[in-house]
Amino acid sequence: MKRKIAALCMLICLLSGMAVWLNAEADAPVTYNAEDIFEQGGQTVLYIRVLREDDSLKATGTGVVLSPDGLAATAYHVVKGAERIEGMLPDGRVISRIEVLAYDEQTDAAIVRLPAPDDGKKGAYAYLPVREPAVRYGENVFAIGYPMANTPIITEGIVNSPRAEVNGRSRILTSAQIASGMSGGPVIDRYGRVAGIISGSLRTMNNIHLVIGMDDIRMLLDAHKITLEAS
Repeated sequence: MKRKIAALCMLICLLSGMAVWLNAEADAPVTYNAEDIFEQGGQTVLYIRVLREDDSLKATGTGVVLSPDGLAATAYHVVKGAERIEGMLPDGRVISRIEVLAYDEQTDAAIVRLPAPDDGKKGAYAYLPVREPAVRYGENVFAIGYPMANTPIITEGIVNSPRAEVNGRSRILTSAQIASGMSGGPVIDRYGRVAGIISGSLRTMNNIHLVIGMDDIRMLLDAHKITLEAS
């Protein structure tokens, strides 16, 4: 009898443990590889062209859409002093004019608004959710941007440091490769959320690049009372 009771208790414990494991598996967020990230996130990334008054090209960069109504983030140095800004989405749509709503020269963060789509339909823009928790050492991340006109690329790396002071600014450091023209583009975590905005490269270390943390983006939004619209 004692053996039967012990066996029954063991079975109950095993079943309970399996239920906990299954629930944990069910609650675990879906993770994505580079192919998935580009397929989903690439549609939210735009090629930015900064033009002078005579329509000559002043600078190029990248931006990422953060809400369905067309709020987007980029790096301030991309749009600094711009007379006119236009963008192009991966589906070929030309977006003009893009308006700078807020910026912080110290953090290099900028918020811009895309114009309403021609069809006037709400939610016409694909967008990526913003990550809330801070990134962690060693996390896998992906960078998307436009180092060549009309040609987005994706790179993969890790978070080398979630918070490093560089020239008086707090920065995320990543090994995801960054090239000129990718500034303002998103760094995306494996869950498909924007974890930062590309700012530049660290000259004192090879293959270490600078990323604006999402805390700086949220502070900029809050300071200017800008709300990211949910779908």
